[in-house]
Amino acid sequence: MQTLRSYVGGQWRAGSGSPQVLLNPATEQPLAQATSEGIDLRAALEHARSKGGPALRALTFAERGALLKSIADALQAERDALLELGIANGGNTRSDAKFDVDGAIGTLLAYAEIGISLGGQGLLLDGEGIQLGRSARFHGQHIALPRHGVAVHVNAFNFPAWGFAEKAATALLAGMPVLSKPATSSAMVAHRAMEVIVGKKLLPEGALSLLVGAPRDLLTHLGPQDVLAFTGSGETGARIRALPNVIAHSVRVNVEADSLNAAVLGADVAPRSDMYELFLKDVVRDMTQKAGQKCTAIRRVIVPKELLEDTRNDLVELLGPIRVGDPADDEVRMGPLATASQRADAREGVKRLLDEGKIVFEKQDLPGKGFFLSPTLIEGGAKAVHEHEVFGPVATLLPYDGHPEKIVTRGNGGLVCSLYSEDQALIEKTVLGVAPYHGRIFLGHPKIELSPGPGTVLPQLVHGGPGRAGGGEELGGARGLAFYMQRVALEGSRPVIQKLIGQKP
Repeated sequence: MQTLRSYVGGQWRAGSGSPQVLLNPATEQPLAQATSEGIDLRAALEHARSKGGPALRALTFAERGALLKSIADALQAERDALLELGIANGGNTRSDAKFDVDGAIGTLLAYAEIGISLGGQGLLLDGEGIQLGRSARFHGQHIALPRHGVAVHVNAFNFPAWGFAEKAATALLAGMPVLSKPATSSAMVAHRAMEVIVGKKLLPEGALSLLVGAPRDLLTHLGPQDVLAFTGSGETGARIRALPNVIAHSVRVNVEADSLNAAVLGADVAPRSDMYELFLKDVVRDMTQKAGQKCTAIRRVIVPKELLEDTRNDLVELLGPIRVGDPADDEVRMGPLATASQRADAREGVKRLLDEGKIVFEKQDLPGKGFFLSPTLIEGGAKAVHEHEVFGPVATLLPYDGHPEKIVTRGNGGLVCSLYSEDQALIEKTVLGVAPYHGRIFLGHPKIELSPGPGTVLPQLVHGGPGRAGGGEELGGARGLAFYMQRVALEGSRPVIQKLIGQKP
């Protein structure tokens, strides 16, 4: 059994004490073990601050972008091995593993291109210069520079490659060193990616660290120049924000948490139309891709009451043939949940939804071993469906009469809402009604070639959402750099400021 080590302080370090065992969630076979006990976490952070920070800040955006390109190329060469680890340790089908690994590589490449476009500078201009008085010489200019701390990334279990890469790409391009903490249960993919990066010496010393095992007191060592990006439950996010040092030092925190994402079918859409078929396809894909373990997965399927019966029958027909089992089998279309505790939580969540709704689809022929849960379609619900997210292959079908935004906004904030309609008046009213409650609105249309669907997070667009979704924001192209940089206003003589920022007077 493999022992995963942390890479901190410029060295691979094995923890001590009782390790956590990583399993194949389809077979429950032990694959690896990991622990962080005995590792000096304060020293790990200080090494990143003192070594990685200055080295990255000495580089231009274009040079940092070139580093990201080299990482993407190295991971592409290791792609097959990463996919196999995603299948074995994550319970992913090969298609789901590609979704994760290829998403990681694509995001690195996207941020590499942003670095090239920003060119040979080390700071960002935030808007145009401003004349501050009657004299043109009295000038103001906002700029942004890298913070002099470390970016700590606490990632979720469901996307060990993409979560690792999307956060690291943004921070490294901004000029901040990173300490990445993957979820232990699925850490083998991130660990292998780190082995590749370290083995090829693709980054300056201290620019990227990896901590496997429990975070222990890591977050209590964060100070005023550090930042923390967390993906996980809203409850944990709230505890992080309440840490005394986070409050005392105003540590910058980004939380991406729960989300009751909705897919809305417009009343203008006819059954069997191209728009209707696209809607069904996206719902089924989001229910079953990664076994529904996506923060962007559709949880509430909101349809006109006149189309409820058609939609129910058609979704049941599409879900029926989906084969659930060991993803090592090429015929399997949906694998298990990541851990036994995840399955237990999902089962409890289904029970909670069934207090108000009823199951209209559930498979019975699941494997006897492994952490499997059937794709489950529930119909109806008045309260729990808008309050509790079941993180698995579970969605609830809800009818609406009138305007759907009244139902959508009961979710109290989400990552993405998708809308399928060609009625411009309905689109405008719904978008304006639900947009303040979401980070992204997906407008489905059958004429969009190779649409990735609402569940795919693209590096060019922001990822995050208000309310229960955590109130955070990641990615969004160059916008994502702002979290890792300090905006400052320069005020003074125009020629002096222009020289400082590299502009010709």
